[in-house]
Amino acid sequence: MNKTNRMRLSFSSRPENESFARVAVSAFLVQLNPTLEEVSDVKTAVSEAVTNAIVHGYPHGADGEIRLTVTLAPGENTAEIEIADDGVGIENVEQAMQPFYTTQPEMERSGMGFSVMQSFMDELRVESAPGEGTRVVMKKRIA
Repeated sequence: MNKTNRMRLSFSSRPENESFARVAVSAFLVQLNPTLEEVSDVKTAVSEAVTNAIVHGYPHGADGEIRLTVTLAPGENTAEIEIADDGVGIENVEQAMQPFYTTQPEMERSGMGFSVMQSFMDELRVESAPGEGTRVVMKKRIA
């Protein structure tokens, strides 16, 4: 099995769907025979990315859609995870990726979401534009 395998999900931007996204990704990831630590790393990064889309992409509980795509490349033992929304977008991605930066300090947000994603994944790419949404792409090599 050297061909890539892909799954796509679309779900409402509701807080209760964050755990659904984590479980779906970990279930799909099993094909690469990851360690428990690798599964935990991916679940943590997915949790942060989905939570960011819910809280920041669609602020104040606005209705929206989050799209999750996972592509497995068994020959390379890699998983690429994309989380995208059509929310408010990020004006300055570089600034938003700085540790402790938050646009919602009143909600006791730590501003560590992107830092957490970076620490648990091998690659992180963020693309965004105000009014157009955000796309987070993460890669993890599975030993």
